[in-house]
Amino acid sequence: MCVNGISLQEEGPQLTRLGPFIAFIRHTYSAHLMKKAKSPIELPGVVTASRDVPGGYRINIELEAEREHVPGILLVPDRSTCPDNRCAAALLLHGVTSRKERMAEGIGRALLAYNIATLSIDLPMHGARNGSAEQFSLRNPLQLIGAWRLALSEVRHSLDYLSNLASVDTQRLALVGYSLGAYLAIVAAADDARVRAVVLASGGDLPEAIPFETIVRAAADPLRFVRKLAGRPLLMVNGRYDRTIKAEQAERLYNAAGDPKQIHWYHGGHWPPQPAIDFGAEWLAGRLGEVWRSTREA
Repeated sequence: MCVNGISLQEEGPQLTRLGPFIAFIRHTYSAHLMKKAKSPIELPGVVTASRDVPGGYRINIELEAEREHVPGILLVPDRSTCPDNRCAAALLLHGVTSRKERMAEGIGRALLAYNIATLSIDLPMHGARNGSAEQFSLRNPLQLIGAWRLALSEVRHSLDYLSNLASVDTQRLALVGYSLGAYLAIVAAADDARVRAVVLASGGDLPEAIPFETIVRAAADPLRFVRKLAGRPLLMVNGRYDRTIKAEQAERLYNAAGDPKQIHWYHGGHWPPQPAIDFGAEWLAGRLGEVWRSTREA
């Protein structure tokens, strides 16, 4: 990277002590550049890039969370196509070693076709952020709990961000999580009544015989939290041949959940194929549409 013609490289022992200073310069200079990007709609936070996409806009943003800047991709439909010029919205949470782009290009694009806005974020230690996804490994439960708490804090902050957008109907918010993101989605939705529907892709109960199971379940027991959805619609989308979240894990979580609930099985592994993604998008559009109709009739 160059700042005013000066090259800033962190490689080499002679610059080891300058690492924190260089990181500060990079962050400050990047933020200066990002503020120059324009958005087709008025948004809080820092807009880094935006462009038109079929059905709306794709806007790269950075959220100022409690401890770090959180990169995100916002897909927003044209407001003129939404009831009362306000659209439903969903927060999308990716899996371990994944990133926001995969969620935006998969379920995000599918939901945009139903005029549902989505925000995909990079979870801690993932995507454009520093750190290693190994901190989410069950092999180190104390480190896992620290990363988990940070991620949950950022999920709640991201829900706040969506709720504060003028173009979003706060009565029609949803959470969509894949793999690790499914675990986070269950816990975040359990204690946040703003979330009116939940979609879990490749989600399930914790695996059997994990190290320090009591500690891990005390912080993030999917079976306990899924019972707290309190009548809000739940869809689970799982692969019959998934070797990461096995079918029996998915069934344990599904059996613990209350109604209304549905599980959709696809014949594949961990990442859902496009027909399963499209099924989830159609299901979520239907549930949020029911919320809109009920509020209009009230």
